[in-house]
Amino acid sequence: MKSLATRCRYPLEWMFVRGLQLLAPFVSMSAVRRGGRAVGRVAYAIDRSRRNIALENLEHAFPGRSVQEREALTRSMFAHFGSLVFELIKFGTYSREQMLAASDVEGAERVRQAYAKGKGVLFFTGHFGYWEIFALGHPLLSEPVSVLARPLDNPYLHRMLEDLRTSTGNSVIYRQGAVRHMLRDLSAGRGIAVLIDQHLHSADALYVGFFRRPAATTSALAALALRTGAPVIPVFCLPQPDGRYRFIYEHPVDPPRADSTDAVREFTQRCTDVLEMYVRRYPDLWLWMHRRWRDGGDVPVAVTQLDESVDG
Repeated sequence: MKSLATRCRYPLEWMFVRGLQLLAPFVSMSAVRRGGRAVGRVAYAIDRSRRNIALENLEHAFPGRSVQEREALTRSMFAHFGSLVFELIKFGTYSREQMLAASDVEGAERVRQAYAKGKGVLFFTGHFGYWEIFALGHPLLSEPVSVLARPLDNPYLHRMLEDLRTSTGNSVIYRQGAVRHMLRDLSAGRGIAVLIDQHLHSADALYVGFFRRPAATTSALAALALRTGAPVIPVFCLPQPDGRYRFIYEHPVDPPRADSTDAVREFTQRCTDVLEMYVRRYPDLWLWMHRRWRDGGDVPVAVTQLDESVDG
């Protein structure tokens, strides 16, 4: 049962976001970005718990940087995520023509070549850059995908976000029955988008290195790719100085050799390495306030085949 305070907070949060949604068409994207960054900086000042998590994570990831540098990175990261929320609301009010005009694309031919194989395509990224905006814009550049997601705790905001996520043609997959849904989509030649940078407690988790530390990571992406032969493409969305966005489709991640003794783990590590490469390039665009590393991974769990236990 949710507490009374929580139940009262949910509609207030919805009214705030709904107000932003109604105001967004009348405000320029540059003003929206500035406003969002200002809110993020306020969050940095008042949210001591998440600020400390981010600083601790950055200390492990970049031990060679000074305390002042890590604090500056944390402030910039909070500002980015404040801006992300506001910009997503604004981007969601755009027409399809406006979305396309605001987007530069790199690597589109890689997507066409991947779909041409006829086995579906697995796209992955992390809580990095403008991943939600990428999901909105992708169907206008290629084909709609099924997005694997976790429901929001706030049911009002959950419905609002789902409406936004599906507004350009995508569908959303939630955990119950997810494996069957994903296999069905891949067999039909569709695309699936997955985030790979959340700590997992579930049966499909295994430990791979992320910033030289073991991190519990979903094995579903690698297991699906190995089972179906679907190409795996890393995707990223970066802000441009002129207020536009750069959609990047990276080179597909090569699968392990057929004689690999731990193919799922090796494939998962290769995907994680690509994400880490981008986070190292643009560290202020990743969610350092998330508890990505929660234990030492002393008893790693590997999944070598897909079954319904992955559904959770």
